[in-house]
Amino acid sequence: MEHLVIIGNGISGITLARHVRKRSDKKITIISAETEYFFSRTALMYVYMGHMKFEHTQPYENWFWEKNHINLVKAYVEHVDTDQKQLKLSDGNRISYDKLVIATGSKPNKFGWPGQDLEGVMGLYHKQDLENLETFAPNNKICKRAVIVGGGLIGIELAEMLSSRSIPVTFLVRESSFWNSVLPEGESEMINRHIKSHHIDLRLSSNLQEIKADENGKVKSVIIKETGEEITCDVVGLTAGVSPNIDFLKPSNIEIEKGVLVNRYLETNIQNVYAIGDCAEQREAIGNRRPIEAVWYTGRMMGETLAQTLCGNRMQYNPGHWFNSAKFFDIEYQTYGWVFGKKGRPDYETHFHWKHQDDAKCITIAYHKDTKQFLGINTFGIRMRHDKFDQWLNEKRDVDFVVEHLSEANFDPEFYKRYESEILSAYKNQLQTQTV
Repeated sequence: MEHLVIIGNGISGITLARHVRKRSDKKITIISAETEYFFSRTALMYVYMGHMKFEHTQPYENWFWEKNHINLVKAYVEHVDTDQKQLKLSDGNRISYDKLVIATGSKPNKFGWPGQDLEGVMGLYHKQDLENLETFAPNNKICKRAVIVGGGLIGIELAEMLSSRSIPVTFLVRESSFWNSVLPEGESEMINRHIKSHHIDLRLSSNLQEIKADENGKVKSVIIKETGEEITCDVVGLTAGVSPNIDFLKPSNIEIEKGVLVNRYLETNIQNVYAIGDCAEQREAIGNRRPIEAVWYTGRMMGETLAQTLCGNRMQYNPGHWFNSAKFFDIEYQTYGWVFGKKGRPDYETHFHWKHQDDAKCITIAYHKDTKQFLGINTFGIRMRHDKFDQWLNEKRDVDFVVEHLSEANFDPEFYKRYESEILSAYKNQLQTQTV
C-alpha cells in the first residue's frame, strides 16, 4: 500500500489528507510538532479574547483521525533523505514514505534585533504563542504595557487581543501610514485614525532598535531606532510578517529559495515530493500573485488540488482571482481583484474612492484608465459578495456597470443602512469633475 507522508498539520496538510482519504485507501501519516490535532489558526485570537475555548478551534472530533485511518505523529522532522525516501525525527525514529508532501507553514520574521529571543517576546502564529500570551499578558497588572513591532494583519489582531484585556499597547509601524504598502492612501489613513480611536499608541515611521532585558532575562523595554526613546513594557509582539518554515530542508536535495520551489502542479525538483501552503514558492508567479502566499484559503485550495494529482487526476493549481478579508478592530475589510497602493501600482490603474462621513466605511474601485475595465475593489465596513465580483471580473465588466450594480453585491445583514445610491452619486460627480 502506498504510504503518503505529510509534514505539517495546518489547513493545507489536513485538507490534502481528507481529500486523499475520500478518493483512496492510501496509508496516510501526518507529522507535526506543534499540536496533536488540527486547529483553526485564524481563531487563536478569539480564544485569548474569551469568545471561545481552544477545543472549539478544532473542526474535527479527536476520534475523526483514527476512524478515517489517518495516522498522527507528534514529532519534529530533523532531516529529509530523498535518496532513501526517509525522514529522521527528533526522537530518533525514522519514517519511510512513497510520496512526501511538505506543508510546514510559516514562522514569524525576526531581523536579528538584539533581545528578540528574550522571555516575553513572541509572534502570533503558533499555539505556543497563545500559551506565551496567557503567561506573560494574562491581565494589565502583570503586563502593564505591550509593544507590537510591525503593521499588517497579524499586528492589528494582536493589538485588538491585548486591548480586550485593557492592556496598553504601543504599535511600531515602519511605514509612514498603516499598511500603505498594500492599501491606497485614503484607506490607510482611515485605518490610522481608527486604530488611534481604540486608544492604541500608534507610532508610524518607527523601527525597533533593540529589546532590553531585566536581570532575569525577561523583556523590560524597547528602544525606538529613529528617536532613541525607551518604552517600558512586559511583552513584545513581533508581527513583521512571516516566512516559510523550511530550515530543516536546507541540508536536503530539495530545491529551496525563500520557500520550497514548486511548479504549477505543486511538484518539487524531486520526484514524488511536493509542497503546499505557506511554505510553497511558485517558480513562476501566477498573474499578479506573489510566488509565496501565506493565505488560509490558498493553502486549502492547494491541498484540494494536490489530492486530485495524488489520486490519479493530475491537476494544475489555479487560484483564480485574488481575494482576501480581514478585520481592523470594528471595521471589516474585503478585497476582490487587484487594488494597488502607491507601491507597485501599474500606470494604467486609476481609482474611484468613496468614504462615508462616519470615517468607518469606504470603498475603492480600481479600473483601467483607458478601457474603464473593472480591476478590483476594496471595501471597508460594507459587506460584499465574493461570487458577484468574481463574476464581474470574469466578464470583464467596466467600472460604470460595477458601480451601477453595486447593490447586487451587498450582503450586509437585514435592516443595515445601504450606501449604494450615495456611492453612485459620488461616482457621477467625480466623472463630471473629470470632464469639466
